[in-house]
Amino acid sequence: MAIATYSGLILAMTAVFLCAVPFALKMAATRDFVAYYSAGRQLVSHADPYDAAAVYRIEHSSGFMVDGVLVMRNPPWTLPLAFPLGFFEIRVAAVFWTLALLACFLVPIHLVRKLHGSPSNYVHWLGLSFAPALICLTMGQTSLFVLLGLTLFLYYNQAHPFAAGASLWLCSVKPHLLFPFAAVLLAWILFTRSYKILAGAAVTMAVSCALTLWIDPVAFHRYMELMRSPGVVQEFVPCLSDTFRFAINQRLVWLQYLPACIASAWALWFFWKRRHTWSWVENSALLILVSLVAAPYSFVYDQSVAIPAVLHGAYRTRKRLLLFLVVCMLGTIELETIWVRISTLYYVWTAPAWLLWYLIASTSANERVAEDQHLPAVSSV
Repeated sequence: MAIATYSGLILAMTAVFLCAVPFALKMAATRDFVAYYSAGRQLVSHADPYDAAAVYRIEHSSGFMVDGVLVMRNPPWTLPLAFPLGFFEIRVAAVFWTLALLACFLVPIHLVRKLHGSPSNYVHWLGLSFAPALICLTMGQTSLFVLLGLTLFLYYNQAHPFAAGASLWLCSVKPHLLFPFAAVLLAWILFTRSYKILAGAAVTMAVSCALTLWIDPVAFHRYMELMRSPGVVQEFVPCLSDTFRFAINQRLVWLQYLPACIASAWALWFFWKRRHTWSWVENSALLILVSLVAAPYSFVYDQSVAIPAVLHGAYRTRKRLLLFLVVCMLGTIELETIWVRISTLYYVWTAPAWLLWYLIASTSANERVAEDQHLPAVSSV
């Protein structure tokens, strides 16, 4: 009842917002989507998509009334995603972008449910009301592309390895979110000799880089200049890694990558112990959540990528209290975004909370299996 009530209310509110986007210039222009639209406009004009001054003029002429400027920071090979937006008026572009993100939100939930045997319960509603994903959808952010790529890989890695590898290009839209996952993926490919997956990833990356160079031959150089600029280097991002850097020394940027390196080493150990019985459906959840916790920089909407992991834990556990706890966490995040800006320290707790919840849910599921088999419980961690 709690899942159904909460999910229904949140989905209704999100649907109202998304339906209003095509008719309200302000709604289209005040979301993070405006950064991708501005980059597209610059690319169509054969101009620099990372030029803050030019992007500022486009955004504020489009109705972006927030102080400052939003510049697209995704890697250059993702510029082909933004390029088509530049051919349309902002509200039309916002409709196409929103529909694409909506597909990237709904398809993964359907695939994750199929991976778990399409149970007749309503656990998948937790995915449909997953607060970080809904925030990502309403803001027009690109983390949902990563979610789609990750889920397609989990679904197709056995039956269609080349397609699974090709889908990993979507994960490269925000590669910093999955460093430990990527380390295990490469180790698994080498151990199992799944070179078709590597080939699929290489082909799609090569095509996207070629398109990028065709659209903007100096895009990679311009991007490196942007990422070295003081505005990017000195920005605080509400995640554990950046909090760790700012607590020790703000100028030592390498500190925020240290947790990801440690997590990647742990992930390789985690894989190696299970290399002969490795299952991406069973073992990927913990990797995904650890990757998000250790990410060098991430916002709350980037936790959209956690949907397969959270749903996996929810499908495994039978404790209603844990499912209700997910609803409470989602509600807390939704309320927090109403009153608190997502760039503040208050959101540091969210990624560790999903990891802690999964560990508890996984332990309870293992205890249930052990009781059914009359064996001692063994933790999966």
